[in-house]
Amino acid sequence: MYILTIVLQSWLLFSMAFFGVSKITGAQHQVELFDSVKLPQWFRVITGYVQIVGAIGLVIGYWYPGVAAWSAVLIGAMMLVAVVTHLRVKHPIGKMIPALLNLFIAVAVVILYADELSHFFG
Repeated sequence: MYILTIVLQSWLLFSMAFFGVSKITGAQHQVELFDSVKLPQWFRVITGYVQIVGAIGLVIGYWYPGVAAWSAVLIGAMMLVAVVTHLRVKHPIGKMIPALLNLFIAVAVVILYADELSHFFG
């Protein structure tokens, strides 16, 4: 179970780092995505920073699983909002796949670290 947890945590970490950096740096596909979901570009940058914070929490979580658990809660909430946002503007399912996949992985990480939610650094 430990290896599965590390694999899922690492996937989420790299995914959040990649998408967070692409949002902050203004990658064209991220700019177009935020235009298509009718959100302002300043919100894209804030979203990117929140994703980076989540990724940092997942890195710390290798040593303190409680931090990984709470980071996965943050990421899961963010991905749920992303899915709802895609649904709101009636995007095809293909555009939702990254958010859905990361939502499911974040939920799995929270479940795997459920015992650690009660003690953040302990």
